[in-house]
Amino acid sequence: MSNRPLASAGRAVPLLRAGLIAGIVVAAALYPLVAVTGIGAKATAHAVEQKTNILKTALPAETSYVYAPDGKTVLTMFYEEYRQYTKIENMSPNIQQAIVAAEDNRFYQHHGVDPKGVARAFVSNARSGGVSQGASTLTMQYVRMALRDSATTPREVQEATQQTSLRKVKEMRMALDIEKHLSKDQILERYLNSAYFGHRAYGIYAASQIFFSKTPATLTPVEAATLAGLVKSPSEYDPITSDQKDATGRRNYVLANMARLGYLSPDAAAAAKGQPIRLKLTTPPNDCAAIDGGHRSWGFYCDYLKNWWSAQPAFGENRLERMDKLRRGGYRIVLALDPKTQAAAEKNVGAKDNTGSPFANGIVVAEPGTGRIKAMAVNRTYSLDLADNPNSSNPEAGPKVKANYPNTVAPLLGGGSLPGYQAGSTFKMFPMLAALNAGMPLSTAYDSPYTYKSAVYDGWAPSNASGAMTGRQTMWSGFGKSVNTYFIQLEEKIGADAGVRLAEQLGLRWRTDVDKEQASPAKAKKWGAFTLGVSDATPLEMANAYAAIAADGRYCEAIPVNAIMNRDGTPATYSTAGGVQREIAKPRCRQVVNADAARAATDAARCPTGDTPAKGSCGGWSTADSVRGTVGRPVAGKTGTTDSTRSAWFVGYTPELAAASFIADPDNPFNAVGDGQSQIPVNAVAQTLRDALKGQPTRQFTPPSDQIVG
Repeated sequence: MSNRPLASAGRAVPLLRAGLIAGIVVAAALYPLVAVTGIGAKATAHAVEQKTNILKTALPAETSYVYAPDGKTVLTMFYEEYRQYTKIENMSPNIQQAIVAAEDNRFYQHHGVDPKGVARAFVSNARSGGVSQGASTLTMQYVRMALRDSATTPREVQEATQQTSLRKVKEMRMALDIEKHLSKDQILERYLNSAYFGHRAYGIYAASQIFFSKTPATLTPVEAATLAGLVKSPSEYDPITSDQKDATGRRNYVLANMARLGYLSPDAAAAAKGQPIRLKLTTPPNDCAAIDGGHRSWGFYCDYLKNWWSAQPAFGENRLERMDKLRRGGYRIVLALDPKTQAAAEKNVGAKDNTGSPFANGIVVAEPGTGRIKAMAVNRTYSLDLADNPNSSNPEAGPKVKANYPNTVAPLLGGGSLPGYQAGSTFKMFPMLAALNAGMPLSTAYDSPYTYKSAVYDGWAPSNASGAMTGRQTMWSGFGKSVNTYFIQLEEKIGADAGVRLAEQLGLRWRTDVDKEQASPAKAKKWGAFTLGVSDATPLEMANAYAAIAADGRYCEAIPVNAIMNRDGTPATYSTAGGVQREIAKPRCRQVVNADAARAATDAARCPTGDTPAKGSCGGWSTADSVRGTVGRPVAGKTGTTDSTRSAWFVGYTPELAAASFIADPDNPFNAVGDGQSQIPVNAVAQTLRDALKGQPTRQFTPPSDQIVG
């Protein structure tokens, strides 16, 4: 009798265990609702519901692709997580089956939370005294990944990943709800596009590319099982860096499960297990320094794209948000660069000075009427590797600062934070254009002595470059010979601030403290030296400003793209002040000066190039009279040099293209280029325009009216 209770108790243990498991199974199904209610916070339940609604439509971060102008050739990508979203119908059934076999055998039986899995994990963990087995279904794992991907603050990231009971409760609740709104195929598609496989491969497309250099549609059972096995622990089962023993073991586990679930025959699974893991690795390019394939020099253009993108309000409130969009938004970006024009620019810049010169010789080519930048080239190699660069020759930079040659990623051509270079007499265009737009005729004449003392500018007395510039000048001859004292008098007449404000309307920005102060409303009227080009400017700004003159006074913002498509294939748009949706990649243009004034400025600007104006006389000689013969078609433009020829410029244009070239030492502005090299930008522009336009019909400039000629 005394032994019976003990015997009864012994027989009761299995029943007790069975009862506990049954209770756990029931509790598992009810736990999300009960626990949330028990926690009691209606706000918590509301937050879960809100998150669930977000996850129903949320898509993971996706790689943005940059294409050549053909819209087909991929030049580079931008990503934090290398991923290309792939529809499930474009995935091999092998990978769909392998991921179920690897992560959730009962995926097609449960409704988001698997009671049997919870019970099994509870028993296993109780026996081991720790966490030896989890109970997360594919749906729950997808919820966790989606919460992480949709997080916008550090706190949200922490909440999505922290190991707490509350997080698990929310995860289970959301999984149950998600399964009411998404089909199993939709959940599987999202899971396979979200999962991390190691080596910066996010999603099955990236994993297929990086490990096997193929698309998900062509994955074999062996390849699919290898990739599916990585999700549990990408580093532990990594077949690239390990001896593949663990990776092979994990793969074979997945293959065995595929056979057990009926996805593979026992013989096929056995044959697959006997195969070695054969990788065919691909390293996807990322950012501008990764551009190659014969297009490495396009890195400077790519860098301009990045800087332009970071300044577009359509992509976010600040630079950080905008760059995040670029790296996560899945855009398809087609560059506006023209390969023929780019090749011409590279050839004609590279021929003037090699990459090992401290003097940077660069050129930018813009398209009048659209603002699209067709070429950017400089005698530098676009590279992050500065190890072999010499130390800067600028004493102010310090001995440990590397110069920017032969390698650099500095925005030497514009579009970034660098102020540019003093542009010299190319700035004479701005007061002349302002005067013409105000109604002054091209025939406006002044006696131009060698030195002129200005009463307006407090006795300032600038001089001409030579005595041959003295005498009575008009806009034609004054511009053609670059007569300083003529333009000081013209500037006095219209006000220096008129030229400053017009330059701003044509896209110029003041970046140095000195330029900002001089251009301020309080001082612009007295900035007499403005017309002599004492301000810094970039070739990007100057090419696009002169392009507006070629386009009859219609200024278009500089833009590096022909098209920007969202991940769904629709054009990326922005909302105007009036609420109208416009494509971001479309030209944004406005009339800055009247067409007749622009045509008159072009007529005067034909004089510096050795071309013949339609209406007036150039006065016998010009500063760049070889340009017309080199280009072989109507051309206008202006030379520019600074004191001691520390920099030299030429900006030239035809009706089709406008180009600005400079030569200067970006590391040391006191390192003078010298008169002997001042012809380099002239030749670079003339030869680039010639080569870029070869084979195209010759277009003529529209002459100005007789009224503005005077």
